[in-house]
Amino acid sequence: MDKKPSKKKFVVEAGETLSDCLDRMAKEGYTPVRRMEEPVFHEVKRNGRMEPEVKEQRIVFEGKLQK
Repeated sequence: MDKKPSKKKFVVEAGETLSDCLDRMAKEGYTPVRRMEEPVFHEVKRNGRMEPEVKEQRIVFEGKLQK
């Protein structure tokens, strides 16, 4: 029998709604305990220098294994 990790992170993928991600978590047997938003950076050339710029916000849920 495979033992699942007690905590797992789930990223909301492009074209996926929040409810789709939460449904995917439930199918794998996890309950959301935390929601995080992480910035995704890319480099842009400005005034002759490469500078980081926020491209998008990525939503990540932390799930806890249901008993």
